[in-house]
Amino acid sequence: MNDEQVAQSILGYLAEHPRAMDTVEGIAQWWIMRQQIRVNVTTLMRVVEELAEKGLLEELGVGEQRLYRLKR
Repeated sequence: MNDEQVAQSILGYLAEHPRAMDTVEGIAQWWIMRQQIRVNVTTLMRVVEELAEKGLLEELGVGEQRLYRLKR
C-alpha cells in the first residue's frame, strides 16, 4: 500500500465511523485492515463475476445467496 492508499483507507473508515478514535496500532489493525478487506472483497466479486461470464465458473442459487464452482 502506498501513502495515498493508506490515507484513503483511513478517510474511508472515518466516513463510515465519524466518531472513531484509536491509536496508530488500532488504526492499523482495525481501520486499515477493514478497508483493505472491503476493497479485496469488491475485487473478488468482480473477478468471480467475470469468470462466470466467461463460462469458467458456474453460478448456482437465487437472489443474493450465490454459490460458484468450476463449470462442468
